[in-house]
Amino acid sequence: MADLLNDRDLAFLLYEFLDTAALVQRERYREHSPEVFTAVLKTARAIAEEEFAPHNAKGDATEPEYDGVNVRMIAETKTAWDAFAEAGFFSAHWDAEEGGLQFPEVALRAAMAYFNAANAATAAYPFLTIGAANLLRAFGTPEQKAIWLAPLGDGRCAGTMALTEAEQGSALGDIKTCAVEFGDGSYRIFGQKMFISGGDQSLTDNIAHMALARIKGDPPGVKGISLFLVPKYLPGPDGNPGERNDVALAGLLHKMGWRNTTSTVLSFGEKEGAVGYLIGKPGHGLAHMFQMMNEARIGIGLFAACIAYRGFLLALEYARERRQGRLPSCRDPLSPQVPLIGHADIRRLLLAQKAVAEGALALCLYASSLFEDQHTHPDPARRERASLLLDFLTPIVKSWPAKYGCQANEMAIQVLGGAGYTRDHLLEQLYRDQRLNPIHEGAEAIHGLDLLGRKAGLRNGACYAAFCDAVAETLAETLPDRQPDIAGLQAALAASLKRLDQVTAHLLDLQQCDPDRALANATLYLDAAGRIAAAWIWLKQALVAARALATGTGADAGFYRGKLQAARYYGEWELPAVNHQFDLLSGGNSTPLDMQDNWF
Repeated sequence: MADLLNDRDLAFLLYEFLDTAALVQRERYREHSPEVFTAVLKTARAIAEEEFAPHNAKGDATEPEYDGVNVRMIAETKTAWDAFAEAGFFSAHWDAEEGGLQFPEVALRAAMAYFNAANAATAAYPFLTIGAANLLRAFGTPEQKAIWLAPLGDGRCAGTMALTEAEQGSALGDIKTCAVEFGDGSYRIFGQKMFISGGDQSLTDNIAHMALARIKGDPPGVKGISLFLVPKYLPGPDGNPGERNDVALAGLLHKMGWRNTTSTVLSFGEKEGAVGYLIGKPGHGLAHMFQMMNEARIGIGLFAACIAYRGFLLALEYARERRQGRLPSCRDPLSPQVPLIGHADIRRLLLAQKAVAEGALALCLYASSLFEDQHTHPDPARRERASLLLDFLTPIVKSWPAKYGCQANEMAIQVLGGAGYTRDHLLEQLYRDQRLNPIHEGAEAIHGLDLLGRKAGLRNGACYAAFCDAVAETLAETLPDRQPDIAGLQAALAASLKRLDQVTAHLLDLQQCDPDRALANATLYLDAAGRIAAAWIWLKQALVAARALATGTGADAGFYRGKLQAARYYGEWELPAVNHQFDLLSGGNSTPLDMQDNWF
């Protein structure tokens, strides 16, 4: 069986593409070392291989069931959860005074990549719990932290995001869930939420739902939304789970993929009201929740990258082992068949997958490094720049790996042919699992509107400018005369960035007088910007590889040449699509906008 990820590539991304080893020079990480980072990654890989990967297919085939009282799950899910908790991954990145190890964010996310690749559905439970705990750490009161942080950090309690409602979907400003102040500092929550991943399960003693609701009497729209911690069980005097809260599981939803992650409909307040505790300021709930949402968006990008990566490695392994057919130049029917990888079109399919999988993983870890710099870089100017750049990149980091991860997993199936379409191979499940990623944490159109309608003009264009400046800096590093392998990508990226600048200025101006028309093709803008971001990430990787080859690499030469070839492929095969996209955007193409309902 192929590896979950390419360990050599992960080391390349952490220590060559990103200088993660330099983090130990920061005050927060002085007790760590690159050897510690590597040891944690090895632990993550071992747990992922031993406790997560073996039940991936079983969890898909035997999805959780609700018997009217309890949710029944396969026992291996609980074993994996416990192994994750015992290794300390829930709280590894917390401050020491919170009980954490102050582990760097980028190294933690690299470790999480192994779990994502091994079993996305089971990895979703700790993924959500880490996000809920981070939200509490940021906005909870000292009293709330004293009660809830320890169980969230040691695996006794799980966390969820309870946002979506049946009638409102992603239009969070229209949510109807209501909160009524009770008089003792708590609230009573009434309403229903749906598509709540991990909303009920048999893994933990308790669940902390991070729920959005509108305090009775507060105004409509996003300014009237508040954030509440609503537990499944109310804490007793000793802090342990006590009486069952008025939160009922109305049912489980049955998904195409990620089947071992419960997707739930939750009813709050069917009796006297679910007890909830206000987190942060009243009316600031959506602003607070955006911390968890943005963390989740980068996390979904990482899930997409890892699922694409695992599919690529499985397809690569099959293509090397499976013999079929002969090259067109061979006329001898008695000659041995060649491995699939000997055929040019199979290598095309594999190279396209490599460009997506390795590019997406690099993009996600780069975003995690920006999050790191935003919070721990000693230079305030660098912290500010990282914040601006991460703001602009977040919708791209969520959307590009998800969209093209689907295409990569589709190509992995194609490499196997008919065998790939059967459940005898994991690729069929990976494709179904991957298909969720362009949807949850905001569908593509939502992120297109966010990128063009908000991020491009945010703070007088400072976020967009930070992105352009970062790409320009990388372009300035490139020396085409000395690095001919990447000269074509450098030239294409420079031209594409210039067009992006022209199109962005045009669409920002159009938003002032005709926002509906300006934003009608925002998803196309998102895709074009994503292609440019991916090309930039590949250029950054290619520069590292070219420098390594120039200094002599011995056995690693093939690895670095593979990086250069994937970068060349992306520049020649994928990036040029932006030219047609920019023609449509700059020309104000209105064909979809002008289509009428009754014409369908």
